[in-house]
Formats: sequence, C-alpha cells, structure tokens
Amino acid sequence: MTVIGEGQAIGFWLDEDTIAWPTRQGSTYRLYYAARGGIELDGERVTGADGSVELLVKDGGITSGQKALDPYLTGAYTFDGEDFGALGFAEPVDAAALLTGQVVVLQRGPDGRPVAFSSLQTARILDAMYAESARLRPQGVTFAGGVPSFALWAPTAKSVTLRLYRGPISERYTEHPMRRESDGSWTLTGRPTWRDKPYLYDVEVYIPVTAVTPGDEAQRRIAGTVQHNLVTDPNSVGLTIDSKRSVVLDLADERYMPEVWADTPAPRIGGFAERAIVELHVRDFSATDATVPRRLRGKYGAFGVEGSAGMAYLRELAAAGMNTVHLLPTYDMGSVPEDPAEQRKAAVPADAAPDSQEQQAAVGKVADVDAFNWGYDPLHYTTPEGSYAVKANGGTRTAEYRQMVGNLHKAGYQVVQDIVFNHTYAYGQDAKSVFEKIVPGYYHRLGYEGQTLTSPCCGEFATEHVMAENLMIDSLLTWARAYKIDGFRFDLMEFTSVESMKRIRAALDGLTMEEDGVDGKSMYLYGEGWSFGTTANGSRFTPSVQGAMNGTGIGTFNDRLRDAVHGSQSDGKNDTQGFGNGLVTDPNGIAGGDAVQLRFFTDVIRVGLAGNLRDYRFTACDGTVRRGSEIYFNGQVVGYASQPYESINYVDAHDNETLYDLNMWKMPANSTMEDRVRMNTVSLATVTLGQSPAFWHAGTDLLRSKSMDRNSYNSGDWFNAINWTGQESNFGVGLPPERDNRSRWQAMSPYLANPANKPGAKDIAAAHGQALELLALRRSTPLFTLGEAETIQQKVSFPNAGPNATLGLLVMVVDDTVGEDLDPALDGVMVVFNASPRPIVETIEGGRGKAYRLSPIQAHGTDPVVKSTVWDAATGTVTIPGRTVAVLTLPSAGARL
Repeated sequence: MTVIGEGQAIGFWLDEDTIAWPTRQGSTYRLYYAARGGIELDGERVTGADGSVELLVKDGGITSGQKALDPYLTGAYTFDGEDFGALGFAEPVDAAALLTGQVVVLQRGPDGRPVAFSSLQTARILDAMYAESARLRPQGVTFAGGVPSFALWAPTAKSVTLRLYRGPISERYTEHPMRRESDGSWTLTGRPTWRDKPYLYDVEVYIPVTAVTPGDEAQRRIAGTVQHNLVTDPNSVGLTIDSKRSVVLDLADERYMPEVWADTPAPRIGGFAERAIVELHVRDFSATDATVPRRLRGKYGAFGVEGSAGMAYLRELAAAGMNTVHLLPTYDMGSVPEDPAEQRKAAVPADAAPDSQEQQAAVGKVADVDAFNWGYDPLHYTTPEGSYAVKANGGTRTAEYRQMVGNLHKAGYQVVQDIVFNHTYAYGQDAKSVFEKIVPGYYHRLGYEGQTLTSPCCGEFATEHVMAENLMIDSLLTWARAYKIDGFRFDLMEFTSVESMKRIRAALDGLTMEEDGVDGKSMYLYGEGWSFGTTANGSRFTPSVQGAMNGTGIGTFNDRLRDAVHGSQSDGKNDTQGFGNGLVTDPNGIAGGDAVQLRFFTDVIRVGLAGNLRDYRFTACDGTVRRGSEIYFNGQVVGYASQPYESINYVDAHDNETLYDLNMWKMPANSTMEDRVRMNTVSLATVTLGQSPAFWHAGTDLLRSKSMDRNSYNSGDWFNAINWTGQESNFGVGLPPERDNRSRWQAMSPYLANPANKPGAKDIAAAHGQALELLALRRSTPLFTLGEAETIQQKVSFPNAGPNATLGLLVMVVDDTVGEDLDPALDGVMVVFNASPRPIVETIEGGRGKAYRLSPIQAHGTDPVVKSTVWDAATGTVTIPGRTVAVLTLPSAGARL
C-alpha cells in the first residue's frame, strides 16, 4: 500500500485542539513529535520521535468558523475521496513546545497498516495561539527617549540572538540574547549607542521539509533539521548596501529629514475622482537624461535637479493638470545590485540596424546584473530601495527618498507608491529569503501538500495570516507617517482579501494631521483587480477583484475601456483593432470586425467615460436602455463600480506595449505619422475626459516607444529610455529582447526598419501639445470630475447612441442645468470623439438652439485641425474633423430656475 503524504504537509493544525485531516472510518491517528527533527517511517514503524499522542476523530468535523476562515478545507481536496474531518488530542499537550520542533501525523487503516504519514501546516494555530496579542506589539526597532527596542515575532524559534555589528562591512560584532514573550515575540532593549549600527538576528529554528525551495540541493540537505538562520529584520526600516544587514535606524532622527521634505506640504486634491496620475519609474526618469549630473542619474536625487529636462516635463504636466506621480516599486527589491561597482552596463553596438538582434543580445547579457528592473521583487517592504540612493547605507537612503518626495510635492504632485504584497523575491532558505527563515511555513501561502504556491510568479505572501497582514498594514502606515506617501497602488491586489483591504483603508483613515502629520482619509488606494491564480475561485478568501471593491472607495484598473479603445492585448496576435485605432473606420486588413462590434466597443467606452458604474443607465447599441452591469465584454461585466473612483481609466501602463507601439501593430501599416499622432490623442482623450481617475504611462504623450517590447521589466535602460525634451524617439532601437518577443520578431521587423515609423521632434511636439490640452480641459471645469454616481447619472448622457449610431463617433454631454450648479460659468460641456479618418457632420439630439462653442483651450491651442470644428446652434449640428476630439462648452445662461 502506498503511504500518502511523506515529505509533505497534508494536515492543518488549526487551534490547540483541532487538526484538519481527511478522516476515514476505521482509521486510527497518532501525532509524533521530536524537538530537533529526525522522525521517519521505517516500513510500518515510526523512528526518531521523542514521543507521541493519540488523536481522536471529533464529532461534527471542523467548525463553520474554521471553514469560513479557510474555505479550501471544505472537501475541495482530499486523498482517497475522503472529506476533511477534525482530529483532537486524547490527552493534553504542550502545543507551544511541540511547534518548535517536528510534528508528524500517522494514520493507520482498519488493518493497522500505515495509510498516511505527513507533517502539518501550522499557520492557523500560530494565529490562534499568538497573533492577536502579538499584533498589538510594535515589531522591528522602535525608539523611546533615544533608546532602541527590538521585537521579532518568531513563535517557533528555540532561541533568538541579536548580532550587533560595528559597521556596515565590519565582521566584528557582539551578541545579545533576546527574551521570548508570551505572544511569540522575542524582545530586547538596547542602548543609545546602538543607533545607526547594523544588525542581524540569529534565529534557531526547525526547518520543515516543505519550507525549502524545490530543486535547491543545499536547502534540501538542511530540511527536517534545526538550524541557526542569520537573517535581516523583516520589519527593517534601514539597511546596509545590498540589504546584507538591517540598521538600527530612528526614523524621527532630524539628520535624515531634508528641509524640502519637512517643510513642503503635499498639494491638495479634491475628491478621488479628480486624480490625474502619471506612472513613473525612478530609473527611467533620469538614467539617460544628460541634463542631470551623472552621479544623480537613475537616483532619487534627480528629482531635485530643478533645471533638468525631466523636472521641466513634470512641471509642465502639473501646470496642465496632472496632480499625482505613481512611482513603480521603490521599496527594497532583490533584483538589482545596489553597489554601482557590481553593476554592469550593456555594450550595445553603435551601428546596429533598427531591427537588429544585436541590441537585445547585448542587453540580455547583463540584464540580471545591470542597474535596471521594474522592481516587483520585494525583499524588505519598509525600507527604500538602495540602488536609487547615492549613499545606500542606513539613514542616508531614507533622507534621499524623503528628499525625492519633498521635491515632487514642491513640483505640484502627490506621491503614490506601488507596493507588492502578493509575493516576495525569494522563499524557503534561499539566500534572499527573509520571512521563511524566521517562521517557516507561515508567511507564504501553501498548497494542499504544503508546497509554497507561486501563481503570481514567485512565493505568494499569505496576507490572510494575521501577522502577515499586520506587517503589511504596519508597513503602509510607516510609509504614510514617516515618508509622507500620499497613496498606494497594489500590485495584483486580488491576492489580498477584500477584508484585508478594508482593514488597510480603516487603518489609514485613522491617520490625522494633528497626530500623524498626514490626512489618511485623503489617501487614494487602487490596484490590479484581475481574477487569476490560486485566489481566483475564492477558496482562500474573497479576492480584491474588479467589482468586489464596491463601497470601499478603492479603485481597480478598467481593462474594459482599455481594450475597447485599442483592441485586446491578450489575444496573442496584437493586430485586433479598437475604437481608437481604426476598427471598421480604417481597417488594417488583418483583424476584421464589423459595425456591430464597433458600436458595442463604443458602448463600453461610454460606460467607462461615465465612471464605469454598474448602475449607470444609457441607450445601448441594440436600442435598449441598459445599466453598465448589463453590458458584457469578453465574458465580464463592463460596469462594475459603485462610485467613479472605484475604476481607473487607462490605455497603457508599464505592462505590455506602450500606446504608440500598440498602435504601430494595430493601425494600417501605411498610416502616416500625422495619423498616428492624432489617434494617440483620441485614445488618451477617452481616459482624460472621463469621470474616473485618469492614468497615464509616463511619456505616452511623447509617443513613448520601447521598440515594441511587450514586457520591458528587465530590458535595461536601452529599451526603457525616454527623452523628456521630445527630440528623440526610442522606436527602432533594435528588436526587443528575445525573452518575451522572439515569436513576433519576424512580424515586427518591417515596422522597426521603416524610418517613416520613427517619430521626429515635430511629431512628438504635436502629440505632447494635444495631450497637455486634454489635461487642461479636464481641469478647466468640475464637470469632468463630478465625483458621485448619483450626480453622474443625473448630468452625463450620450446622445446619438443606439443601433444607428454613426460609426467612429461618440458624443458625451455633461448638463449642468440639472441638479446642483457645479460650474457657475457653464451650463454644460459636450465632448465629440471622431475616431474615423473622415470629417463627420452630425445633428446632435437635444442640441438645437444651444450656443455651444469650441473650448477656448482648444480654440487657442496647438492643434490647427480641431479649430476647424463647427457648431451650428440653429440646427444643433456639429462638424468635426477626422481623428479629432473636440470639447464644446456651453456658457452659463444665468441663474437657475
């Protein structure tokens, strides 16, 4: 008979008297324990145990509360067709002592022979025994009266010793044993002289077989033994270079508080719907900017170079109406060497052709040791990344980060930090693993056999466990209080529960200017709300996906509008068209599509412009009045938000191709550069002139290109470069990296090789000017950011919709004569989108007799084409040029009746 579970953890120790196990009638169960490991099954006999205790099947099985906490324990997985039952102890045991060593359950069948022999997953009993009290204790380093105190939650450790070093690279240290507290924390009170000293924890802990990285021979050898793990503090707020040691850092130390950060308040933004967000990568911002001193290129300090091209660009955007900078990950990451001496630069041939493979080959040789990575590789969540600091040891990187925040506040921006609590860079006993070396089997999400789950890409961080969630919330509060971060974007937010997100929202809401120096209620939270991976089916918890955030005020990215504007990004072909790049009105000859499809896509955009609200009612393309939740796109409900700020409109981001590169694929191959510029603007208008927060990928207004790279996370400065002066385009700098693009090299080569496809300075200036005017239009009136669902339903309409709608035309009216007067200067605005290549003359429903006129921003703007838009008030007819978005304003008629 095969014995199930050896080398696995198929049982779940839920509380001091409950083990979830697939029980079977007639079987007997016994738990074996050994303080230092070594338990084995030798044939039918257990060896190496210090002792054992009988387990009895509990009537009623696991409780409804336990099932609610972990829904996957409801029979979704069982061995041999049995449901999960519950085992209890036949006699009292010292659970705290047993949890510091090896525990194994042996199940024998009715014939007395072994059926299953497996260790246990212990996260829930650790929560039950310790976490509720431990979460009340500040973890990491805290200061009181200049004296540092240390706390490390390590309930399964046999001992913990603080190793205090004399300096960042000194090998001389002193050891200080820590005391175990009843909540599973180990504590120590230090001395004032320890300030700024590096330290590590020596954690003596049993390593379960399941708590190692598969395929790692060195880890496999220590599995099932007690080890002394030298590890950094998971709650570190300071680190030495390359994250080798934590630092005893006092975040209230005035030495690390730059004046521009301490004295510059964040600009005020009204409601969440008023957010206009530009997504920016710290290294992209200045790595190739010759106007930045060489030592500051790619660093936090570049944001303080007032005369740089990059800062001039940001100030120009802010003057037009952009108000939030979203920084790609800036916490301590594991993917980039922090020491410049250890970084390598790609040797790209100067004479390589625009469609050559040579550039990507050179970049690929150094991709893992250069200075570039997007940074979705968390190592320490609450310390700034050191590769972006000029001086990365200790408090100096904190000071440099704060200075960046202060300079962005000074330039007119609130600062949103991109955070990644769905996975960590490493797990198990890997050299860059932190959490598993302290509490093995707790901080990472495990499968039914005890294996670490990796569906996002790497080891999943189990925020459903109390102390993992506690660390997440503490980290966010630290960034808010100690760095004045103004909001957070959650990477793959669906791997965090709705309940956790609500607790995050509540914790931040509790921050006040009087007590904390920040207004937590004004902090905007948003994230990716896709549904995939191990949490998609709700077996772990209710995942934070699109629609599930209704009522929380937390936003998710609206891929419905995105794909309706420029066609799907996930079809594997990249030639499908949308409203914004010629579907039906200017077909590329490859993708196809018909009038019904285009009218439907236009409906999807209408819902997005109206805040992507589930209850918003309008006339759909079939002639019926429908709600946003009654429109389906790719099998998903289109309108899913209860408020407009619970959905974020965008057409490109750091993921996938840039908007310019997507339109290179999707527009007809012989499109002129003028056409490409204008369709870039049409696409951005659907984002910028809608009722939801607007989100731009930095440089999209400059026709940003990554030479058609679809996944530039590790493509170096070469493919991610951007010129803020608009004098150069990064299109045609070689075939993008083989890693994610090789299958399409042959198809993209003719595009890259064609010099007509590379924008010149004049083209970039035209796109930039038109995009700035979109921002200015958005900011010119509160009618574009109404902020509340009820008001949007009251004031926003889409005339000329329905089954006979003109192809390529979308008209949106915001009527300020109904309800509260929100803009005393205007009775309303009309936005006319013409995505077709030809002029359209259209009589607008309800427009007769209304004295609309082209907005002064466009009438006196940089685009000569939009100025030829004509409104005939007598007939209510608009004439709009091809590939144009025009905003018509209706001056106020005076007092409302």
